[in-house]
Amino acid sequence: MSFTRREAILAAAVTTAGASGPVFAAKRSPETKFLWGAATAAHQIEGGNINSDYWVMEHVPGTYFCEPSGDACDSWNRWQEDLALVRAGGMNAYRFSVEWARIEPERGELSAATLERYRHICLTARRMGIELIVTLHHFTSPRWIAARGGWENPEVVDFYARYADRTARALAGAAQWFCTMNEPNAQVTSKVMQRKPWEIEPRLRADAAKAVGSDRFHMYFLGDSFKVRDNCLAAHIKGREVIKSAVPEAKVGMTLALQELVAGPGGEELYRRILDNARATFYQAAKGDDFLGVQTYNLSRTGPEGYLPATTPPDERDFSGFDAPPSALAASVSEAHRETGIPVMVTENGINTNDDAQRSRHLRATIDELAKVIDGGVPVFGYMHWWLIDNFEWSSCYAHRFGLASVDRINFKRTAKPSLAAYRQVIADIRRTRHWA
Repeated sequence: MSFTRREAILAAAVTTAGASGPVFAAKRSPETKFLWGAATAAHQIEGGNINSDYWVMEHVPGTYFCEPSGDACDSWNRWQEDLALVRAGGMNAYRFSVEWARIEPERGELSAATLERYRHICLTARRMGIELIVTLHHFTSPRWIAARGGWENPEVVDFYARYADRTARALAGAAQWFCTMNEPNAQVTSKVMQRKPWEIEPRLRADAAKAVGSDRFHMYFLGDSFKVRDNCLAAHIKGREVIKSAVPEAKVGMTLALQELVAGPGGEELYRRILDNARATFYQAAKGDDFLGVQTYNLSRTGPEGYLPATTPPDERDFSGFDAPPSALAASVSEAHRETGIPVMVTENGINTNDDAQRSRHLRATIDELAKVIDGGVPVFGYMHWWLIDNFEWSSCYAHRFGLASVDRINFKRTAKPSLAAYRQVIADIRRTRHWA
């Protein structure tokens, strides 16, 4: 695949900047080194994802998105700059997603150029000493999938498996860690928590269906969440099989949204419903995986009719006022391993805040709590901070801030926040004091 002169120069500069770091061979055993990294998702950073279902919904009249994703962070063109930030933060890993809607914009038409570009990103990262954790599905799907009923339609399982097979084969020898799906339990949790139907959903789906020339339209968080759950679980299992066939040395798992969950006064019934519908079935499916991705941001206490108000000190609450104690991640990691018996990777964790000093404090305190759990014997492969850079946060658009670096919305310049240096120091301190790091 050809690149512009600018891209080639940037890639060379980034590779040189990372040359002093460790270089991992393609057959390296993943267990030999703890993975410290950050995470992103394609639709949220790449920009111009015009063939995706989310792009369609962002542009229907009366959409619930406050603005379209648009160019996002222009990471489709500036991925070298993102990798440079990973190295600047002292990290040796990067979790990112490949975009199904770019790889297969129309049914059965897979883009060799797109697959080669993703392979080039993975190989460049490896030359820089950065291990890639590749997510194959991070909420977004091609618009042609949405027009066929999306994840409510059982045929999506075979469509996904074909896509996963081709993508894994394209990345063989370049990537070793694969997440089949991102938070397939999240939409079930949302449905369990929903107290009444979302009034505008039928209109939005009808308008989106019209936009794609179909009589139906489905996105990840719309419609029958239990059908979605069952199809996601089937797709995960089938995806795991084809990835292992394509890349025998691959380590495969899925990621789950696992807030620390506590039953508050009168909240026992809701607590049990969440566990039974949005956790237990996923834990069971994960038992055949190499790892489980844990994604934790908050402590949620169930009450009779929903989550109870926050009770933590102000410095342990996020921008939205939710409980975000540093101990929440350690609790979720412990639960995940206890319920599945398999190793864990923290694939997302961070705090939504405009106060970067709070982010730095929260990051250190959270990793200190996580280290205690690892010292106690829970097998954890790595920690990925969410996000690497501020980006498009779905229907919240660009209002939320999780990143270790900011991005100028006009010229896309990345500027490291003090928390990036703080994370680098945390990594160095843990490596110095813990044998597993």
